[in-house]
Amino acid sequence: MQSPPPRPDLHVSEHELDHFDAGRRAAALKRLLAVAERDSSFLPPPSGWVNHHSHTIFSYNAYGYSPTGFAWRARVAGLDQAGIVDFDTLDGIEEFRSARQALGLKGFGSIETRVFVPEFADLEMSSPGEPGITYHMGIGMPRGEPSAEAQPFLDRLARTARERNLDLIARVNGALAPVTLDYDADVVPLTPAGNATERHICHAWNLKARARFPDDADLLAYWNGTLGTAWTEVPGDAELEKTLRAKTMKEGGVGYVRPGPDTFPPMAEFNAFVATCGGLPCLAWLDGRSAGERDPGALLDNAMASGTVAVNIIPDRNYVPGERNELVENLQAFVAAARTRHLPIIAGTEMNAPGNKFVDDFASAELAPLLPEFRRGGHIVYAHSVLERAGGLGWLSPWARRHFPDPAARNAWYEQAGQRLDPRREPESLAEADPSEMLERLA
Repeated sequence: MQSPPPRPDLHVSEHELDHFDAGRRAAALKRLLAVAERDSSFLPPPSGWVNHHSHTIFSYNAYGYSPTGFAWRARVAGLDQAGIVDFDTLDGIEEFRSARQALGLKGFGSIETRVFVPEFADLEMSSPGEPGITYHMGIGMPRGEPSAEAQPFLDRLARTARERNLDLIARVNGALAPVTLDYDADVVPLTPAGNATERHICHAWNLKARARFPDDADLLAYWNGTLGTAWTEVPGDAELEKTLRAKTMKEGGVGYVRPGPDTFPPMAEFNAFVATCGGLPCLAWLDGRSAGERDPGALLDNAMASGTVAVNIIPDRNYVPGERNELVENLQAFVAAARTRHLPIIAGTEMNAPGNKFVDDFASAELAPLLPEFRRGGHIVYAHSVLERAGGLGWLSPWARRHFPDPAARNAWYEQAGQRLDPRREPESLAEADPSEMLERLA
């Protein structure tokens, strides 16, 4: 299943869904919903497929999707559940919630960053070439505005990301001269809220080089000369920007600085921030090939010791459908280890690089057996986010711990709640009640 192509009669409105102006995005969705009310075929019944992990324009989406744009396309594609996640920011969460409610779509918003794991300081995990560093998330974040207690940590994420980007550009400018970047003039305008990533920086260099060398022969000579490539023609944006990032910003490149405990926050500190905000701390797993991911049990036990309660998988791009190999076995072993520890599992395709699918291929022999597990995890996190927002009754709440000290029983109840909730009629306020009465309220 792929994101459906835009229908000619809706093209303008669908394009407007991703405009940097929030008012225009909201107006475009309103127009599209009016069309869908007249023709129910625009919004098909849910297929059961899910994508819990799509980035948006508030960090980087390779197709330019906003939170509203992704929600619309997810509903049109017939997804059963959807979720957004952005690096170092909560900016898209309220918009996504509003859009998915209007569309009758179950889902939640999340935040992602890289964290330092002291116990794995010398081992690579999900961030290649960066020992001690793993991608990590806060999922099911109930609000886009953190508490006063949590705001300083979020501010620090933004500040350190900016400082890291400025330092990277300063290092790479010399290697890519005469095409150089000014961060505030060339990069920041590529994202609506100033939350730029390495991928924005690569795209900015691509655009500026094209403007500096409008003739393809000159542009080809420039890139081959600065990157040490032997291209015979200027590659497409995806290949060019991937190569630029690998050669200048990753290990061995002039812009690379090996991260350490002062570069990214410790996992335990980020987990505390997420819990303070009402979210669920979540480990992001890659493919099991690195030294730190090779033993899924050890990885998960360490993460759980610092407060991690869920896991995220990016499965489809990490194996070849129909080919039984180490990657498939690693995926199955990791899912089994997470299931044994009663950790809800979510999955998605990111879409933070050209070529990423809109949704994983859950018809494949490798993923079809895992889809029920991912749907279950999605229902748990969805219910958590709604109940936490409505009454502080999420998965980590005192209410949940009191009624369900056993995490397996807690998961089962929140899965039921997620199945019962209607996204068009999510409660705005909930008072404590016993679990059976609470389920009746949610029906």
